[in-house]
Amino acid sequence: MKKLAGKEAAEYVQDGMLVGLGTGSTAYHMVNAVGERVKNGLRIQAIPTSKATEEQARALGIPLLGIDEIDHVDLCIDGVDEIDPAFNAIKGGGGALYREKVVASLAREVIWIMDESKLVDQIGAFPLPVEIAQYGAKQAIAKMEGYGWNPVLRVRDGKTFVTDNGNFIADLQLGAGFAIEDVKTKLDGIVGVLEHGLFLNMCKRILVGCADGTVKTIENESK
Repeated sequence: MKKLAGKEAAEYVQDGMLVGLGTGSTAYHMVNAVGERVKNGLRIQAIPTSKATEEQARALGIPLLGIDEIDHVDLCIDGVDEIDPAFNAIKGGGGALYREKVVASLAREVIWIMDESKLVDQIGAFPLPVEIAQYGAKQAIAKMEGYGWNPVLRVRDGKTFVTDNGNFIADLQLGAGFAIEDVKTKLDGIVGVLEHGLFLNMCKRILVGCADGTVKTIENESK
């Protein structure tokens, strides 16, 4: 299902575009599909949202630019961890949420890609990732605990996970149906929080790979 959505999304890339390449298991298939189109003559430049995506794209021969070389992105394609009917999404399960949000915020058009399990009535069952500076991390996490968000410092392979930016991630156990705007406002006010995984109504459309082998396209009429 992820591969279906990724291949479909790659078809939206056109000659001459500057494309934001997402990070994660679904975006991986999209990057492969874009690489195949580049091999067959598609002329683009791309901006990766993580070191992992950068390595993948380079291996595929996709021409890349750095973030300081661009002032816009024509099309950003990335996966999500959860998304509701109002196109409010949680992202950051792969740990690249800050770079993903920077690139998506520069994009004239955003497409989220996913399998159908990511469609939910209310976001929050998936933990909300928050990227925090290492210096003062204990105090920032204490603030989140005070709000009752049950933050868990992310650990991978027995070690505290460190992002491409050199920061930690705290995953908030909020539960489905949390007050999105209240949490967003409070997070924005915590010293040491670099960015959070709330991507609210940012996409033009979503592409959903389905178990029956089809890809469902859902347009965001507000964009």
